Amino acid sequence: MTRVVTFGEVMLRLKAPGLERLFQAPLLEATFGGAEANVAVSLANYGIDVAFVSALPANPVADACLRELRGFGVDTSRVLRAGERIGIYYLDPGGNQRASRVTYDRSGSSIAAARPGDFDWDAILQGAGWFHVTGVTPAISATTAELALEGARRAREKGLTVSCDYNYRKNLWRYGKKAPEVMRDLVSLVDVGIANEEDCQKALGIDEGGLDVQAGELDTARYQALAERVLEQFPGLKKQVITLRQSRSADHNGWGACLHNRSSFLVSRHYEITDIVDRVGGGDSFAGGLIYGLLTYGDDGRALEFATAASCLKHSIPGDYNRVSVAEVEGLMKGDASGRVQR
Repeated sequence: MTRVVTFGEVMLRLKAPGLERLFQAPLLEATFGGAEANVAVSLANYGIDVAFVSALPANPVADACLRELRGFGVDTSRVLRAGERIGIYYLDPGGNQRASRVTYDRSGSSIAAARPGDFDWDAILQGAGWFHVTGVTPAISATTAELALEGARRAREKGLTVSCDYNYRKNLWRYGKKAPEVMRDLVSLVDVGIANEEDCQKALGIDEGGLDVQAGELDTARYQALAERVLEQFPGLKKQVITLRQSRSADHNGWGACLHNRSSFLVSRHYEITDIVDRVGGGDSFAGGLIYGLLTYGDDGRALEFATAASCLKHSIPGDYNRVSVAEVEGLMKGDASGRVQR
C-alpha cells in the first residue's frame, strides 16, 4: 500500500449553530479542519496509510486536535510541537441566497512561524510514495511558502508522486508576494494538479478567455483548452484536473469535474446537490477521493468518478472532514442516490 504524506495547517473551526449568524446566539460549535488535514482524514477513512505533517503548539487545544486526527487513523507523529497558537477560522454559514462567510484568525500560528529546516523531510518521506500540499499553505506566510516548496522538492527528488490543489485564497496572500509568483514555482514540482477555473486564473495567472468563473457553465471545449494551457506551461504535470461548481444558491450546487492526462480529456458525471448541509471541505474531499482513486483503480476515469462522488457526499456532512466509506462512494458511483434507509 502506498503511504501518503500531506503537509499544511490544521485549524480550530468555530461555527454558528445551524444557520444562525455569528454570535446570534452566545455559543459556537468547535471542531477542527484545514485543507491538507481534510485530505488526510478522507484517505484514512478509505484505508490508506497516511500521515499529516504540520506545526502545532504544545497546549490542550492542539492536543485535542491531534487526538481527533489520530482517531481517524491519521499518523501525526511528525507534527512539530512548537510555536504559540493554533490558527482559528470562524464560519458564518449561508443559506438560500445568503453566502457563507469565513473569517480567518491565523496570523502568528505555529505553522506560520515555522522555518525551512524545521522539518526532517528525509524522515517524514521515508517509505512514502505520495506527497500532497495545497495553495493554502504557501499563502499563509513567506516561510510556509518556502516549506511547501522544500517539501515538494524533496518529495520530487525521492521519486514520490506530488499532488497540489491550487486552492486560491485571496484573503491570505498578504505578505508581499502575489500568488503566481509562488504557485508557479510550486506547480513546476507537481505531477497531479487540482483546481477550479478561478484557481487556474488567480493562482497561476492562466486564463482561458471564454470562461466566466461566476457563470459555472461547463463548456467542455473551453475547459479542455484551459487544461491544455496549464499542461503546456507546466511540462512536468502528468494530469490536470479541474472541478466545476455551479453555485445556484448556498443550498443548491451543480457539481462535476474533468481530467486531462495529456492523451485524453475525461468529464465526470454531473450531480445536482440540493439541501446542502456543509460545503466547506468539499474540494478537499474531492482531492482525497482523487488520490485514492488514482492509487487504487489504475484508471483515470474511475478515479475521477470516485472523487466527484466522494465530494458530492461530503456536502451532506457537517464539519470539514468527509466521514464516508469506500462502499458509500462506490454505491453513489453505481447510481444509488435514493437516500433510502439502509437496514
